Amino acid sequence: MASTLVQKLVESGVHFGHRSSRWNPKMRPYIYARRNQIHIIDVRETIRGLLRAKKYLSDIASRGSLTLLVGTKRQAGDTIQKSAERCGMPYINDRWLGGTLTNFRTIRSRLTRLEELERIRDSEEINSYSKKMQSSLNREYRKMFRNLNGMRTMNRLPECMIIVDPKKEKNAVKEARKLGIATVALIDTDCDPDLVDLPIPGNDDSMRSIDLIVNILADAIAEGKAKAATQQQQQSEGTDAPAANPHESS
Repeated sequence: MASTLVQKLVESGVHFGHRSSRWNPKMRPYIYARRNQIHIIDVRETIRGLLRAKKYLSDIASRGSLTLLVGTKRQAGDTIQKSAERCGMPYINDRWLGGTLTNFRTIRSRLTRLEELERIRDSEEINSYSKKMQSSLNREYRKMFRNLNGMRTMNRLPECMIIVDPKKEKNAVKEARKLGIATVALIDTDCDPDLVDLPIPGNDDSMRSIDLIVNILADAIAEGKAKAATQQQQQSEGTDAPAANPHESS
């Protein structure tokens, strides 16, 4: 199992870091070597970070907590959306809106506006507006849909965030730290590992690397949710079972 995972990680290019001139010295413990001015990430450290993150994510998912997946760079967008939808968690893959966490009430009100715009567009009401107003409403809808669609299911603050490239998502990391929300992050050699709670050292620019890591984490969330559902079903069946009659003869 471990050797298969190592092979998959290497094939995805997870061990390729940035040019050595761009490195963050705090990443030294996660770097295996330097080849042709490129830092090579220690895959053993990647696996260690992955296993810790999987255990944590499965645990909080089994308790019904939310995990927000964040990755707005081009290479991460599709994977973030597909993985989040597969494990039933909210996501942000287009743009981080300032105050997404620290001003969550306002974000929720914008989601209400998005739903209102959808209602207008899907009904005859849209025809009661002028052509210019219809165009304006459609522009507003497209912009809000891109920014907010992934957060429809986020009816409360998440307990954890999965982040691809915390350097790119520095505002998301800052808000999470301010609110004490745990962060699991795929971090390359130019990142500061001290800013996240559970770092997973690896290539955060390769689509294959991002896809592999994020899917493994999404699997852990799905497993945690399935475990919770099984336990709930067992408890329900135990409650519904008829009580034994102490007066019945054996």
